[in-house]
Amino acid sequence: MNLPNKLTVLRVILIPFFVAFMLINAIPANLWLALLVFAVASITDWFDGRIARKHNLITNFGKFLDPLADKLLVMAALVCFCYLKWCDPVCVIIILAREFMVSGLRLVTATSGIVVAAGMSGKLKTAFTMIAIVVMIIMGGIGHVNFVVNEILMWIATILTVVSGMTYVNAYKDYINPNE
Repeated sequence: MNLPNKLTVLRVILIPFFVAFMLINAIPANLWLALLVFAVASITDWFDGRIARKHNLITNFGKFLDPLADKLLVMAALVCFCYLKWCDPVCVIIILAREFMVSGLRLVTATSGIVVAAGMSGKLKTAFTMIAIVVMIIMGGIGHVNFVVNEILMWIATILTVVSGMTYVNAYKDYINPNE
């Protein structure tokens, strides 16, 4: 297994630790540890892609697991936020629906050898969502959970998610025949 794939696997392995730190208040500095784990996992995402492209280490395993690991990490954070009542579950449901829809479209078209690369709207959505998650964990860590700020951040992330989802549907529309 090459280094980029090992970094992706590490990101998946870190998710249960992130969730435990988010939800177990008995762990001293649990939210700061959750933030650290989230940051490390997020950084592995940046490094694995960069290393894979630079050294031509792109594999089918990486193409499959990398976006899945990203989605699992973000979804873990958002579900934890719902559990902690830090955000509106409607946002999380919309974001989850978009992720399932885009992943399903990618899967269906991939069987025909068609891959639509992530566009700018998807990258913007991901970057903003990651920043929003970090800000929300920091606010929780300092004991100042601000539901208004959280809601603003989450609704911006949700709007970006919807726009990105519409962009993907538009990109895939020529490849999907509802009669097949």
